[in-house]
Amino acid sequence: MPSIAEEICIGNLGSLQTLPDSFTWKLTAADSVLPPSSAVSFGAVEESIPVIDLSDSDVTTLIGNACKTWGAFQIANHGISQKLLDDIESLSKTLFDMPSERKLEAASSDKGVSGYGEPRISPFFEKKMWSEGFTIADASYRNHFISLWPHDHTKYCRIMEEYVDEMEKLASKLLSCILGSLGVTVEDIEWAHKLEKSGTKVGRGAIRLNHYPVCPEPERAMGLAAHTDSTILTILHQSNTGGLQVFREESGWVTVEPVPGVLVVNMGDLFHILSNGKIPSVVHRAKVNHTRSRISIAYLWGGPSGDVQITPISKLIGPVEPSLYRSITWKEYLQIKYEVFDKALDAIRIVNPTN
Repeated sequence: MPSIAEEICIGNLGSLQTLPDSFTWKLTAADSVLPPSSAVSFGAVEESIPVIDLSDSDVTTLIGNACKTWGAFQIANHGISQKLLDDIESLSKTLFDMPSERKLEAASSDKGVSGYGEPRISPFFEKKMWSEGFTIADASYRNHFISLWPHDHTKYCRIMEEYVDEMEKLASKLLSCILGSLGVTVEDIEWAHKLEKSGTKVGRGAIRLNHYPVCPEPERAMGLAAHTDSTILTILHQSNTGGLQVFREESGWVTVEPVPGVLVVNMGDLFHILSNGKIPSVVHRAKVNHTRSRISIAYLWGGPSGDVQITPISKLIGPVEPSLYRSITWKEYLQIKYEVFDKALDAIRIVNPTN
């Protein structure tokens, strides 16, 4: 958990007229090999991940191609009402517009995940990120909502509950499509099939509300540093201000401009493991803006609880394509990710899979 001084700083970023040194990023070696950058795009090229209509009769093939090519895609006609998207965005804006001291009353604890604070990947970077966030990972968020909205917490809890329910349904639907593109089903994931038969959820979801305030020098700041999600998949709703960028080897950094009513889906490390690397987790980041703040809401669909062992799907491996990753629990993988960050997949990779 960040110190109180740091949290007050992230809660007041939008009021700063100059960029503090602690928030000033320098171009890395990875950025220097990208196409020539501009102050706005910061190295991004004019290309974008595909928008897929979920009502398309060829949706499985389209999603499969996008996943293998990008590790990400956008979806239209997804069944989430525009009212619910507007409600969750309004909730986020109301929260982040509060005074810093008020937000700190809902700060995440040293041992907890839920609550207000800086990005959880912050400890892996020397410089600070130009953003603040609020995580909903368990029922404790209700106490935070009571603190933030003493008179309206019931309304906001209801919005959050509905959003989580709808995202769970959508994530399950997307998982079926993505697996179908590989010629397998949920039944081919042994642990997932057992959980479904017992009435237990396949994955555990968390919500991360993100706010990227107006920044005096956006070309030298970073809203959220480059990373992959540890999840099966992540579903992102972003406000009408752009900032999300995904990385593709052939293209460099590609900006994903917001499209009204369209959601972004990023594939995570857990599905990378399940697919034996056939569908990669996508490296992505968020840039900031000089004139407009940005809100995004991420639904992070993670792995199963307990001692469930996660391995590549058996139908996707064999003598020609042996398993690339060892068996691991979701909890163990999160611990490894917390320790080695972007080297986590390498840490569990089987050195010589042919043996």
